[in-house]
Amino acid sequence: MEEAVPDPEFMRALAEARMPFGKYKGRLLIDLPEPYVVWFRQQGFPGGKLGQQLETVYVIKANGLEHLFDRLR
Repeated sequence: MEEAVPDPEFMRALAEARMPFGKYKGRLLIDLPEPYVVWFRQQGFPGGKLGQQLETVYVIKANGLEHLFDRLR
C-alpha cells in the first residue's frame, strides 16, 4: 500500500503552529504528547484550523507516522 503524501503547505503550517491555550500553551503542535491529543480526540477537537491541525497530529501519532514530522523540524 502506498503512503499518501500530505499537502506540503498544510504540513509547513502545521510544523510552525503552536498550542494557543492550556497546559501546553506555546508548544509546537507536532511536539504535543500523544496522550494529550488522544484526550482531544475523546473530548472533541476545537473548530477551525486549530481543530484540523490537532486532528492531523492525532492521526499521525496514532498511526505511528511521526517520521512525517522529522523533515519539518
